Amino acid sequence: MKLNTVIVLFAGISQGWSLSVTVFGGTGFTGSRVCKLLVDQGHSVSSISKSGVAPKWFSDEEWTKQVEWKSADLLSSNEESLDAVVGSPDAVVSTVGVIGTDPTTLLEGNGGCNKAAFASAKRGGKLQRAVYVSVGSEVDACKENWLPEFFKSYFEGKIIAEAAAVDSVGGDASRVCIVKPTFIYGGDSFGLIPPRVNYEYGAGVEELLFLPPFKFLADITPGLIKVALRPPVCVDSVAAACAKAATDESGTALSTLDGTEAINAYSGQPKSTGLTDALEFTKEKLIEFYDWAKVELPKALDSVQSKIEEAKK
Repeated sequence: MKLNTVIVLFAGISQGWSLSVTVFGGTGFTGSRVCKLLVDQGHSVSSISKSGVAPKWFSDEEWTKQVEWKSADLLSSNEESLDAVVGSPDAVVSTVGVIGTDPTTLLEGNGGCNKAAFASAKRGGKLQRAVYVSVGSEVDACKENWLPEFFKSYFEGKIIAEAAAVDSVGGDASRVCIVKPTFIYGGDSFGLIPPRVNYEYGAGVEELLFLPPFKFLADITPGLIKVALRPPVCVDSVAAACAKAATDESGTALSTLDGTEAINAYSGQPKSTGLTDALEFTKEKLIEFYDWAKVELPKALDSVQSKIEEAKK
């Protein structure tokens, strides 16, 4: 599903107030989409990242002018300078995270950065809700026997970040939403680091892996095989879940959204039709080819036959 469709779904949640929301990692793949959704809802949005510049894939869009793009290094900044950038938001969303092979980078990039971010937001004194994009529990379960040793630092960092999110709202877990995807897809291109597939391919895989036979196989297989058989989640669904949780003043306790099904249910994402769309497209093209062939092939055969007859004379 493309972002515009998710915006329509999210817009159905009427908001009669404007909140101050800070998005850590707001220039990234997921964070930038969170910013867009929040702006479209009329909230006051700040993005904090190392660059402090609107992402190039959205830089020409009008909504980017309504975001305050701020620059800060979450690891090297002292409390005073970081607090000056973060201010006193009503809610925060963190999509900050790194992958790689260096244990220290993984620990600090996932744990240290987020711990500093949430602590600064807490010191602002107005924080009501915290949202953090972590990693699916079934991925975390692979750390012991399925992944290289250095990956343990990645998961340790995620645990630190989740704890920091809860601490930022005084330990009240009902005001924290932890979004835990396995694999996020979206955008227009494929990538290796981080691994990513585009909308069309990812939507097709999502629909396929939601079919009962694949769900059954995923339920009974172990480790990374299980994870590989779980449906990926669209980046727009993750972003919509984050934006909804950050601005939800219904009084309902927030919760952990673990896996694609839970994230889609909360964000309002309908079932993916990527595979159906691809098959329908293929069917249409085959029909077009058949219609073309019915007309053009007889013409080509007649032309060949005529040339053969001429050659015999």
